[in-house]
Amino acid sequence: MVRNYIGGKWCEPRGAERIELRNPATGEVIGEAPAGDAADAAAAVEAAAKAFPQWRAVPPGERIQYLFRLKRLLEENFEELARTITIENGKTLAESRGELRRGIENIEVACGIPTLMQGYNLEDVAPGIDEIMLRQPLGVVAAVTPFNFPAMIPLWFLPYAVACGNCFILKPSERTPLASQKLFELIGRLELPPGVLSLVNGGKPVVDALLDAPEVKAISFVGSTPVARYVYAKAAANGKRVQCQGGAKNHVVIMPDADPEMAPKVISDSAFGCAGQRCLAVSVALTVGEAHEKFREAIAGLAGSLRVGNGLEEGVEMGPVITSESKRRIEDAIEKGVSDGGRVLLDGRRRDLPPQGYFVGPTVLEAVPVESPLTKTEIFGPVLALEQVRDLDEAIARMAANPYGNMASIFTSSGQAARRFRNEVPAGNVGVNIGVAAPMAYFPFSGWKDSFFGTLHGQGRDAVEFYTDKKVVVERWPREWMRKF
Repeated sequence: MVRNYIGGKWCEPRGAERIELRNPATGEVIGEAPAGDAADAAAAVEAAAKAFPQWRAVPPGERIQYLFRLKRLLEENFEELARTITIENGKTLAESRGELRRGIENIEVACGIPTLMQGYNLEDVAPGIDEIMLRQPLGVVAAVTPFNFPAMIPLWFLPYAVACGNCFILKPSERTPLASQKLFELIGRLELPPGVLSLVNGGKPVVDALLDAPEVKAISFVGSTPVARYVYAKAAANGKRVQCQGGAKNHVVIMPDADPEMAPKVISDSAFGCAGQRCLAVSVALTVGEAHEKFREAIAGLAGSLRVGNGLEEGVEMGPVITSESKRRIEDAIEKGVSDGGRVLLDGRRRDLPPQGYFVGPTVLEAVPVESPLTKTEIFGPVLALEQVRDLDEAIARMAANPYGNMASIFTSSGQAARRFRNEVPAGNVGVNIGVAAPMAYFPFSGWKDSFFGTLHGQGRDAVEFYTDKKVVVERWPREWMRKF
């Protein structure tokens, strides 16, 4: 049974309703999670608010010592955590290891808070007057995180929040709560002051309680665009600082001078890695002119050769999607693309797949009409649509017309084309000969248009800005001789 961690102790969730947890690769029941109760969130907020005055007074150099210990514990329990991610999420063990490594990198960056959190000052802004800018923690902050990266995304927020002196509440996805259980088992060994870090499981009732609680000063969210819009509006209406990462429809441009071997391989990894269930997965490939024929043949061959199965098995390259409902939704989206006029180059519904679990094979469609919903809707599955365009102008125009702006990539040997693309494309994360333009921990995880609501993003310096308030102090210290006048 999934439990909450509140006030430095494990506790049973309130409420009788439960959600069944299944291994997406086998369909087997692996546990149950609480549907959530507002009273659980209220208890976590109360514990965090009580802990904050003491925690904010701890020097930053001492606060990060807990993060150094957490990094060591994560390294020591790395393989167990990676297996847990694979069992509850379905991605391959290699992908789970990569996710966890990216999360640990954020802990490493947050350990630099004594430098990153520094303010600045200026002497003698006027005779005998000095001015100082200080950064101070907000108070109680919370994050609501998704199923697709159950270890990495909580670590986009948690290390920075506590290093800056805040008390942090995590509400993980109710579909994948087990990695957070393991994470907080390790956190329990840090001997942090009770209430500095809390874990509350559940669904919408918990989220709404956090959004409404006046003690919660900031909310971070990652998920679909409709929910991101809801969280952003409700939190902002309640006067909270908000950062909400939404959905995506990521495009990649393949120029005629793209490397013919590298480009299809990298794009295949991007489109079908993690079964397409990542917000930086390529879902539309725009082939420019003569690049189309060679690329379509290469990508269909690579996608068709991928081994699909249980992510714990050696040699498996793609796992299942998260639930049976996701499987049906993705298959319906493929059918809609075909009925709208798209041609199937590779049909993931028709290949041999494991009989148990929620598997959809890699799928490649081409010539889907621009007006089809498939060209604008986030499928969040292993489906790649190919569209041929005349030139880079048309490619950029296609991306500009899309409501999302999370990521865009170009494959080319031309520095001029690459420079123009990165300058003009309306997306927050841009790749040049990169299939998944995932920022390192010391850069912000960006996003534009309907892919992000807010101003400050997760990771790096943006995280420090988000989790601190600026205070400007103006001081007058007149010299002795001035007192005579």
